[in-house]
Amino acid sequence: MIFGSVGFHQTNQRDDVETVQRLLNLNAAGFGLDPLLKPDGIFGTKTTEAVRGFQQKMIGMAEGDGCVQPGDATLRALCATLPGALDAVLLQFIFLAAAEDALAALAAPIIDTMQRHDITTPQRAAHFIAQIGHESGELRYREEIASGAAYEGRRDLGNTQPGDGRRYKGRGLIQLTGRANYAEYSKTSGLDVDVVAEPARVATDDRLCVDVAGWYWSRREINALADRDDLEAVTRRINGGLNGLADRRRLLGRAKAAIGIYKTIS
Repeated sequence: MIFGSVGFHQTNQRDDVETVQRLLNLNAAGFGLDPLLKPDGIFGTKTTEAVRGFQQKMIGMAEGDGCVQPGDATLRALCATLPGALDAVLLQFIFLAAAEDALAALAAPIIDTMQRHDITTPQRAAHFIAQIGHESGELRYREEIASGAAYEGRRDLGNTQPGDGRRYKGRGLIQLTGRANYAEYSKTSGLDVDVVAEPARVATDDRLCVDVAGWYWSRREINALADRDDLEAVTRRINGGLNGLADRRRLLGRAKAAIGIYKTIS
């Protein structure tokens, strides 16, 4: 769950510190942590004291050293209370920037979508979660920020009618863009929806917002690339290039760690 050491005179990478803070909060009842820590990724006195308190109460260290190392007894004990299956709590440890309401709304649709599209092995799940995480800014964006005017008249996207650019702008955790793609999704998704008539639903309907990502993943046969653990090939299939590769790699590492299959990614 962490990739560097946390504690006094340790590396204290922000993601690692925030992960430890969230794990301490998850275990708060067990060692009397009150109030909860602010999960801000900054290692200070309150976090040090909380780690020591956890070490003393939960793993029997006479004097806690206030440090957490990858794979050590403290981290293993902190992770013992994590859920055994993917849910909003576990997703929170992957998408540190995600809002709680977004996690609550989208966790079940993410799980359902993975089942629908055969994203059912740990490695496939890790790659899918990493890609939707990057594409959506860790669940912060359901549609592209730009107006869509740049797509006006794009016949390669099927935008043949005035206003199609804005009407069929990118929406979903992996963005559905263009009249032709909205029409194809309506015909082939199996969900009995007409997003040509109601394009905004792709952003506002939790299920559709996630399912368009699974639909794209399935149509582009990305499971085979995930099975090879080929992050660059997966990214090219989604992005057309390698934009944001470092962040996708970061999220893939976090997803693998959370799911329990982490290995070094070259």
